[in-house]
Amino acid sequence: MSEHAYIHTVVVNHEEQYSLWPVHVPVPEGWRETGYRGTRGECLEHIRSVWTDLRPLSIR
Repeated sequence: MSEHAYIHTVVVNHEEQYSLWPVHVPVPEGWRETGYRGTRGECLEHIRSVWTDLRPLSIR
């Protein structure tokens, strides 16, 4: 397994919902990279710090 298999990117959709995605896999349609990359744990911690209102944008 390559070094990139352990690196993730934080992605967000049009409803401002966050997720993490392996960098070696194309980001699914409807999602875009935020520019933050790191280990799974680092990405989850970043998501916890920026996604403070879990409601989708359309109902906020």
